[in-house]
Amino acid sequence: MTPIFFLVVLAVAIIFLMLLIMKVKMHPVLALFFTSLGLGLALNNGIIGSVNLINAGFGGTLKGIGVTIILGSILAMGIQDTGAATAISNFFIRLFRGRALELAPALTAFIVSIPVFGDITMVLTAPIASILSVRKKISMSSMSAFISMGLGLTHGLVPPTPGILAIALMYGADLGLTIFWGTTISAIAFFGTWLILRGWAAKEWIAPREDFVEGFEPAKSDKIEDIVIHEPGLPNAFFSMLPILIPVVLITFASFAKVYMKDSGTSLTFFTSVGDRVIALLLGVVFTIILGFIKSEKVKAHHFRTTGNNDKSLKELIFGTWVGRGLMVALLPLLITAMGGAMGGILKAAPVIKELGVIVAGTSLLPILIPFFTASIIMTAVGSMTTAGLTAAAIVLPMMDSLGLSPVAATLSIGCGTMIFSHLNDSGFWIMTQFFNLNTKQGLKYLTLPRAIGGVIGIISLATFVSMGLI
Repeated sequence: MTPIFFLVVLAVAIIFLMLLIMKVKMHPVLALFFTSLGLGLALNNGIIGSVNLINAGFGGTLKGIGVTIILGSILAMGIQDTGAATAISNFFIRLFRGRALELAPALTAFIVSIPVFGDITMVLTAPIASILSVRKKISMSSMSAFISMGLGLTHGLVPPTPGILAIALMYGADLGLTIFWGTTISAIAFFGTWLILRGWAAKEWIAPREDFVEGFEPAKSDKIEDIVIHEPGLPNAFFSMLPILIPVVLITFASFAKVYMKDSGTSLTFFTSVGDRVIALLLGVVFTIILGFIKSEKVKAHHFRTTGNNDKSLKELIFGTWVGRGLMVALLPLLITAMGGAMGGILKAAPVIKELGVIVAGTSLLPILIPFFTASIIMTAVGSMTTAGLTAAAIVLPMMDSLGLSPVAATLSIGCGTMIFSHLNDSGFWIMTQFFNLNTKQGLKYLTLPRAIGGVIGIISLATFVSMGLI
C-alpha cells in the first residue's frame, strides 16, 4: 500500500464517520466502531484481524483512562452539590473587584474542566453566567465566548481530562510536565484571546435563559457584595478549589520529584505514589466527600431542589447518589474515548504510516505544526475533541522519530489542534447554544471563533517554547 492510497482511505473513513454522525444521526460510539471496522478492512487486516485490533485499542484505552473518568465524574457531582462552582466564581468576582465579570465564570470553567469532562462544566457554569449577566447586564455572547474557550483549552491540553490524558499515555509523555506546560499554554491562550475579542464579543446583546435567572434582579450598585451570588451555605473558595487542585498539584509534583530527588528513598516513593493519576484523583474525591459532609445542608438542599424529595440521608446522597450520577455522566466519555482508541489502534497497525512519516518530516513544514494540523483537520470532520485527538495521535505516533518532537510537545500540539474547528457536528456546540441561549449563527460566531483563536495562540506559544528548548 502506498502513502497516497492510505491517505485516500483515511479521508474516506473520516468523511464516512462524519456522515454517520451528522446525516444518519448515529451515536458516535457506534459510528466510530463501523468506521474502524471499515478502515481495518480497507487496510487489509481482514474481518477477524480488524475486530482484534479494535478490541485491543478499545481495551487498552479504557485501561488507561477508565478509572480516571469515573473519579472525575464523581468529583463533578460533589462540586455541583456543595456549591463549590458558585464559590469559585464569587472568588473571581472579588479578585477582579467586580470588573470584567465575564472572567469569573470563564476562569471557573477553565479550572473545573481540568479533572471534569467539558460537557459537565458547561452545565455547572451556565446558571452562574446567566445570573451575572442579569446582575451587570453582560451579554451572553461574552459569557459564552470565554467560557467555551476557557473550558476547551484545559479540556484539550491539561490532564487528567480523559482525551489529553489518553494521548499523553499513548506517547509516554510525563504527566506532570504535560500538566505544567498545558496549563501555562492554556493560560496564555486564554488571556490572549480575551484581550483580542473582549470588545468584539460584547457588541451584540444576547439575554440569558429566563429559567436560569428567575428571581434575580440587576445589582443595585457596583459594590462587590451586590454583585456576588448569594446562596446560603456556600463553601470557602479555597476549599472549593481543593478537590481540583489536589490531583493537579500531586501529579505535577510527582513528576518534578522524579527529576530532582534521588532515585531511591521513602520520600520519592511517597510522592510518586500519591502523584499517581488514579491515587491523586481519588484523594480529590475524598476531599470532595469531606466537603460534602461539612456542607451537609447545602447537599440536602440541592437534592430537594432538583428532585422535590427529601427522602435520603446524607450518607446515601454522597456515597450512593453522587456515585450513581457520576457513573451515568462518565459512561458516554468512557465509551467515546475508548472507541476513539479503537480507531487509533487500526491506524497504528498500518505499516505504511511509517513511510508517510518520513515523507511528512521531509517537507518544509515545522515539525510542531504537523500534529496540530492533523488534529485540526480531524476535529473539523468529526466534531469531538477526544475522538480527533486520539485519531490524530495514532496517525502521528509512527512519525515521532522522524519529527524529532518530545512526547510532551507532540501531545500539546495535538491538544491545540483539537481547539479547531468546533462547529455543527460537535455535541458540545449544541449544549452550549442551548444553555447560553444562542442561535446557530451566534454559536458559530461566539463559540467556534474564540476557540479557534485560542488554539492558534496556543500553538504559537508552544512553538515558541519548543524553539527555546524548554519542551
